[in-house]
Amino acid sequence: MTVAIAWKGVTLGCVLFDLDGTLIDTAGDIAVALNRTLAERDIAPVPAGIVRTLIGRGAPRLISRALALQGVTSDEALCERLFQRFLDHYARLHDAGESSAEAFPGVAQALGDLTSAGVPLAVVTNKQHRLAVQALHHAGIHKAFRAVVGGDTCAQRKPDAQPLRHACEVLGVPLAAALMVGDSVIDVTAARAAGIPVLCVPYGYNEGNDPRELPCDGFIDTIGELPRLLGAGVG
Repeated sequence: MTVAIAWKGVTLGCVLFDLDGTLIDTAGDIAVALNRTLAERDIAPVPAGIVRTLIGRGAPRLISRALALQGVTSDEALCERLFQRFLDHYARLHDAGESSAEAFPGVAQALGDLTSAGVPLAVVTNKQHRLAVQALHHAGIHKAFRAVVGGDTCAQRKPDAQPLRHACEVLGVPLAAALMVGDSVIDVTAARAAGIPVLCVPYGYNEGNDPRELPCDGFIDTIGELPRLLGAGVG
């Protein structure tokens, strides 16, 4: 049975979710992969708490920020080499059973409620597609999503609207009928560019800035609140 969902009286056809900091806490894995990459170049590690403040706009930006923080002069070629090594180290965390990433409280139940209500769901992230799929599988929530759009799926990544448009095309839902759920200014900017509403969680990364100050359309303390807010709650 498909249940009609709505936000502020507007009928919605799908929900698009950011991944890191919204659905899954991946900061620990990102810090480990980053520091293993830096260690290969004898660059000092970045404390995990600081890494959380550097997350946003994809791994290439993360690496350039980390190099700048450690006072390392870099060029495009070096950043690209480090980016490829970061991807290798990140993937190996899952392959070796070392990943500490897990879904935030309330996420699994909320996704189950939404899918049971027949709501099409997609992930739109700046993480590489294969790594996003790995993270979703590791967290045990991959079956909820009909589409996963990664940072390498489209020519542009968030904050451009293209990944959101692509997700809606895959889902077969008009862009105007989508809702974005995220944790950062990147998600808000992408949603604004796409002309769709955006809800934010207050616990995400947001490049080190307080997510509660985001100029979004509303906040939810946890993803667990989303089904009832949209009219797809159980019971």
